[in-house]
Amino acid sequence: MAPRDSSHEPNGTPDPVEKGFATLNTLRVGVKAFVEKDGEKRKAEILSIQTRKGDLTFYVHYEEFNKRLDEWINADRIDLSQEVEWPAPEKPEKKKASAPQTKAAQVSKAEQAYKKNPKRQRSKLDRELSMTPDVLSGTNAQGKASRPTRAGGKENRDQVSVMAPEIVDGTPKAEDDEMDLVDLQDAAAAAKAVPPEVYSREEEIEKLRTQGSMTQNQTEISRVRNLNRIQMGEHEIEPWYFSPYPIEFAQDSDMVYICEFCLSYFGELKQFERHRTKCTLMHPPGNEIYRDDYVSFFEIDGRRQRTWCRNLCLLSKLFLDHKTLFYDVDPFLFYCMTTRDEHGCHLVGYFSKEKESAEGYNVACILTLPQYQRKGFGRLLIAFSYELSKREGKLGSPEKPLSDLGLLGYRAYWQETLVELLMDGRAEANIEELGSLSAMTTNDVLHTLQNLNMLRYSKNNHVIVLTDEVVAAREKQLAKEKVKGKRTIDPARLQWKPPVFTASSRTWNW
Repeated sequence: MAPRDSSHEPNGTPDPVEKGFATLNTLRVGVKAFVEKDGEKRKAEILSIQTRKGDLTFYVHYEEFNKRLDEWINADRIDLSQEVEWPAPEKPEKKKASAPQTKAAQVSKAEQAYKKNPKRQRSKLDRELSMTPDVLSGTNAQGKASRPTRAGGKENRDQVSVMAPEIVDGTPKAEDDEMDLVDLQDAAAAAKAVPPEVYSREEEIEKLRTQGSMTQNQTEISRVRNLNRIQMGEHEIEPWYFSPYPIEFAQDSDMVYICEFCLSYFGELKQFERHRTKCTLMHPPGNEIYRDDYVSFFEIDGRRQRTWCRNLCLLSKLFLDHKTLFYDVDPFLFYCMTTRDEHGCHLVGYFSKEKESAEGYNVACILTLPQYQRKGFGRLLIAFSYELSKREGKLGSPEKPLSDLGLLGYRAYWQETLVELLMDGRAEANIEELGSLSAMTTNDVLHTLQNLNMLRYSKNNHVIVLTDEVVAAREKQLAKEKVKGKRTIDPARLQWKPPVFTASSRTWNW
């Protein structure tokens, strides 16, 4: 049955949702229907439809649930006895307010501007001429690929199916100084006919510089998880999100095999077994800067170990929705936490850090692999990042926004650290003193105290109050830690000095 018609609401209110009954033949991407999940009917949006082994399957996202719960379902789990919500129709493009000028009017306008300031106008037209479709597609007139410059900063260059091609703004030398203005106008109009990117080049570079993210452009974020399962060491894991592994892995491989030491990936078991007979790596390819009887930390330079770090980012993207980089790893350091046994050092988690952060971030991306979560490793990663900040003599904060699990981990660490400082005889400390003792920024300290309801305003000053409720919760937590045992970072075991980098080491190296 076709969706029933709906009238538009008055100005200022959104259009009503179109509802109606559907069949399997009328279901399409964007439809929201009720789907059986754990014995309950939950509203879910259809993101993709495929025929697998002769059966029609749907990839759905459950409303008000994290994307990691998205899954492929069979048609019998969709409740077609209830009305579905149809996707809103695409809005037509807005027409230009003014009618296009004729070619004669354009030429006349250009001539007038050229007579007023020929030098400036000529330079502008040359720049417009340089933006030809060949340049936009990433090739020059001789058919060779354009080469990015060093000054680009942390750009994601050469990413496959992730970022849009770069636009190289060059100013070619004009062969004829008396080139006809009509030809220049036509060339500029042809260049402007190319659809613009969602983000400009400068905005994209700024986002990459400040966030180091692989998928800043929201239109490029894939909504469908592409890998079914991965095997890493003795663990078989179901990925949570999309990661830009080669497309043949998603199409031809039900299982992707990842070497837990070099992080190389294979689509067939025989290839993986042959690789394991040749792989000699027993730990992350960097300097071991911390070791105790429980874990070890390795520092890896993204510029020196590009392939390994790129493989690490591909792996982490399977479990992080948007907060990771992929190709341009040169400006980052990676601190990997491992556990040791007779077979080698097994990767548990990591965090990345900019070699030089203008915003003072001490963590760009942080992850504990799913097979090691809920075991206290995440807190060790966070604590280690702040130990590095203390050694540097700086205040640090993680890059925002945090993932849902990352936010929970940081909030727990901040609360525990501040309450512990206040209970250890520093009840008279102010916000700045707490920040210097913990290497936390003033904003993080302030927000944590506000969440704990420990800030009072008295006589034009903020006063920190250690409430009975907070003390009781901390004592209860200490009792649990005494029974289970608590792992901590010993600063005396950290063999590390803050590295110093040249300008070329902090950016992409060509």
